[in-house]
Amino acid sequence: MLETTEELAALQTLLDDSAATAGPHMRDIITSERRLDAAGLTERLRGMCLITVASVTADGRPLTGPFDGYFLHGSWWFSSGPQSVRIRHLRARPAVSATYLPGEEMSVTVHGRAELFGLQGPECVPLRQAMLDHYVPKQGPAFKEWLDGLKDGVGVRIDAQKLFTFAAAG
Repeated sequence: MLETTEELAALQTLLDDSAATAGPHMRDIITSERRLDAAGLTERLRGMCLITVASVTADGRPLTGPFDGYFLHGSWWFSSGPQSVRIRHLRARPAVSATYLPGEEMSVTVHGRAELFGLQGPECVPLRQAMLDHYVPKQGPAFKEWLDGLKDGVGVRIDAQKLFTFAAAG
């Protein structure tokens, strides 16, 4: 777990505040017994998690696509190239939603604003390290060489305004 005590407290506040704004239908499904707390969430979101990210087109349509997501210091992070469709959307319209849904037993949905950073910059050190930790064992040192060679890669952190979790009992 990378989160500090302060980050866990802020994450718990976000989770509680988000749950308090949920509509009646969501509250019927995601009862307090089915919500993950901050510590439980960070425990389950270790390593790379395939997330679906939604951006907004110029004419207001949602567009989704998969990304390698990393939950770091209480926030979702992902990366892409500067000319990818979703990065172009997020530069123009930073409203973003993402969902991690590994199966019926768990879901994490975030709504917020995208903050974009140069992948080689100091803001992205935790993201780069998480990517290296995941891919170097799978692809070898060539992955690090490739990542180091990306001069225009974009790292994205979702500044969460709402964060909803669900965990099935058992």
